[in-house]
Amino acid sequence: MNQKTWPAPSDGPNYSALPLAKFNNNLHLHNQQHQQEFHKRRHFAVDKTTKSYHGHHYQSNSSSKSKTKYKSSRPTSSISSLKPPDYSNFSLLPYDVLSRIAASFTLPDLRSSSLVCKSWRDALKPLREAMLFVRWGKRYKHGKGGVRPNIQKALDSFLQGSVRGSTLAMVDAGLIYWEMGKREEGIVFYRRAAELGDPAGRCNLGISYLQADPPNPKEAVKWLYKASDAGHSRAQYQLALCLHQGRGVECNIREAASWYVRAAEGGNVRSMYNASLCYSSGEGLLFNHRQAKKWMKHAADHGHSKAQFEHGLGLFSEGKMMRALIYLELAIRAGENAAAEVKNIILQELTQGSRDYAMRLADNWRPLLSSH
Repeated sequence: MNQKTWPAPSDGPNYSALPLAKFNNNLHLHNQQHQQEFHKRRHFAVDKTTKSYHGHHYQSNSSSKSKTKYKSSRPTSSISSLKPPDYSNFSLLPYDVLSRIAASFTLPDLRSSSLVCKSWRDALKPLREAMLFVRWGKRYKHGKGGVRPNIQKALDSFLQGSVRGSTLAMVDAGLIYWEMGKREEGIVFYRRAAELGDPAGRCNLGISYLQADPPNPKEAVKWLYKASDAGHSRAQYQLALCLHQGRGVECNIREAASWYVRAAEGGNVRSMYNASLCYSSGEGLLFNHRQAKKWMKHAADHGHSKAQFEHGLGLFSEGKMMRALIYLELAIRAGENAAAEVKNIILQELTQGSRDYAMRLADNWRPLLSSH
């Protein structure tokens, strides 16, 4: 028995064609009615208490019992035509705001900022003058630039720069006061620089609270955190020590190790050594011999004497006698006398020419530059 499929291709549609002309006319009329109704609802939509028109609300008289019709009136200026304030015009910044923002700028930064516009050039003039006093203060402090060392003249120069708003001058003035034994005055200048956002000022203020009599470790940790978040590697190292020792904050080895690594990446030599110890012992970090060796070598190349000793021992255990002898010799010259025993063992296994060559390399060795 033959059964036809559903639907059969030959059956055709079960409805006739629509009258398109009539349909289009009906559709046009329907659209006109719909648009009129839409405009009527948009302009005359009224609830019990308020009428809304383009975001503007008009309060109705609720005490009236009779319903009142509200006529919509178009505002004289639409919201779309209002121009937003021009926030890109930085020349309108007040002088005091701009001076606070640029208080920690170096001379190249100040010169570049002064080229933005005349307003900035005038506002930053005191800070550019402060850089001149900072330069002369450093000359008098270190006896460079053809002048003899004179701490009092250096301090006077830094004070002149501080008056003009430079945090660099404030930090240098605070440091001189601290070295002169006038710690209270030093803390005052560190705090002024710290409150203006200078990372070095915040770091020095934190360390000052740790070394004060009596110390204030909680206040120290607060400022060290701020300096560390700004990327100051010395502050990161000091903060890691506080976290490691539980000083002014709850002991947290994992966070301390994390700050050691960040400070090491920023160039702090002591943090390189401590990061290596954390990786080698698995304290606060996962054990990683490769990372431990890398940071130990970095610390040794930057002049850390204990790192030179331990890196020399590691090279000795690997059979790299020449390189081990160089690092052990550097450690001995830096005061690590315990390295002498291993050095003597290596000397017995090397020829005279190899020993002389290793000593010449040690004589010509120079530490890599570090951030702090």
